[in-house]
Amino acid sequence: MLAIKKEYVVTAKNKKKAVLVDIDTFSKMEELIESYGLSKFMEEAEDERALNLEEAKEHYAALKKG
Repeated sequence: MLAIKKEYVVTAKNKKKAVLVDIDTFSKMEELIESYGLSKFMEEAEDERALNLEEAKEHYAALKKG
């Protein structure tokens, strides 16, 4: 698991309000979240039928038209 070094920003009443993480840690967290999201998307798409070349061209042409 990713070890996260963090610092807390607190209010005048010493209540935790925010967390600071260094850029390297943030980048790793962001990469993990994106990878997780991509894997979920791929799982959902597993049951979908693949388009043949002509269908794909038509689909992307329709997307470009908006």
